[in-house]
Amino acid sequence: MGKLTVRALRAVLAVVLAGTVFVQAGLVWALATDPEDGSLPLTPLRLVTILGMASAQVALVCIWRLVAMVRRGTVFSPTAFRYVNGVIGSIVAAALVWFAVTAINAPGQREDPGVTVIMAGIGVAILGVALVVLVLRMLLTQAVARDVEATQLQAELDEVI
Repeated sequence: MGKLTVRALRAVLAVVLAGTVFVQAGLVWALATDPEDGSLPLTPLRLVTILGMASAQVALVCIWRLVAMVRRGTVFSPTAFRYVNGVIGSIVAAALVWFAVTAINAPGQREDPGVTVIMAGIGVAILGVALVVLVLRMLLTQAVARDVEATQLQAELDEVI
């Protein structure tokens, strides 16, 4: 990964992280000061949004750490699994948060239940993303095993020579 790519990705991650923290702070302020107006269940939606952004922040930090490992050339190590697991967990948490939003929104969609079905489908798609990352984790597992095997073979070859 080139320096320009790493810098661009880190800039995007930093902007998104700062944005989510800003929105979370605004939501916490709204929870503390704004009363319910009765038209929408704002408090549950605000709480769920705060949790959803927290799951996104976990993923951002894990991706930041993985990018650092790629830059140093140490991504093919057992340490990387912790961060990949963090990304998978945060995606699953985001899907659960989305299902909570769907459940909160469902009573308001009694005349048009298709919206709720579409929202549930989006939640399933988010879980699908977690499965894709899980498959990528399995590929990382194979790559780490191959790297260990190559290191052992290189050591044996060095002894022979």
